Amino acid sequence: MAKKRPQKKAAGAPQVTHGEVPVVGAREPCPCGSGRRYKACHGRAAAHAVTELVQRPFEGLAGECDWVALRELVPAATAPLRLKGGLPEGVPSVTLATVLPMAWPALRRDDGSVLLALQNDTSSGDLSRDLADTLQRALDAAPGTPVAARRVPAEGPRLQDLLDAEAAFEPVVHTGFEFWVPESADGASPEVAASLERANEAAIPTVKLAGVDAAYWCETPEKNHLRWVMPHPEEELLDALARLHAAGASSLGEDTRLVGSFRAHGLVIPVWDLPSAMTAEECEKPAAEFAERLARALASDAPLTADERRARGGLTNRQVTLS
Repeated sequence: MAKKRPQKKAAGAPQVTHGEVPVVGAREPCPCGSGRRYKACHGRAAAHAVTELVQRPFEGLAGECDWVALRELVPAATAPLRLKGGLPEGVPSVTLATVLPMAWPALRRDDGSVLLALQNDTSSGDLSRDLADTLQRALDAAPGTPVAARRVPAEGPRLQDLLDAEAAFEPVVHTGFEFWVPESADGASPEVAASLERANEAAIPTVKLAGVDAAYWCETPEKNHLRWVMPHPEEELLDALARLHAAGASSLGEDTRLVGSFRAHGLVIPVWDLPSAMTAEECEKPAAEFAERLARALASDAPLTADERRARGGLTNRQVTLS
């Protein structure tokens, strides 16, 4: 069998360090100058980064539960973001938005401010790193420029590296997407106006409860719902919910019912069906009372009874994974 010849570095190819190697096509020569194709060289790390899923991409950020809610549940919302070390010159503000017109990943407005979209598709298994890459490119973009999607390099900062961990995360839920158009603007372009109209027609009315964390009331034609993102470990939370369910204490009042839960970004989101007439304001008191019952149930370390195990099995069977 013939021996493989040692591969020579491409003549004149630039020599760069691992962290500086740009992303290129899989069959193109690797920019590091090794002479190998990108997919067989530094592309291996990029491919691994794409497939390696980070289960809790927002862990360590202030308001992790609200980040999950804005990513998966809330149609129209914004939240101001504070960067470590302050804002760059010429950038008056950075704002997280659930979605932007034409599904832009980010937008540098005419006044230099930045809007970062949360609900876009991402190219790797680490949503935090993908968003950080988009944010950095938006900060460097020319004013009045949307930021295009791209395949993110295998290495780079995450949101946890860019955002001030001490700053509170305070989402504002909107009835529509009018926040796309600045008040100072004369009007939206035809493309943005058409996208705005379509988005407003599809938006489900949603309200964030004030008395408990990361609970969102929403209105649908058939019935209303409360969807509550909770920070507790999944197994402990399911045990606690099962204890309450078996005791008949898992509802939020008359004609309400805990119907199951979502799983998203490493957290569990219990969901209640509510009567169509039950408003967000009317959810406040029963939600606060439920939070107290849940805290007591979470504190219990007693083995589950037979009824509680059956309740837990039912809750597990009615769980839907969103991401």
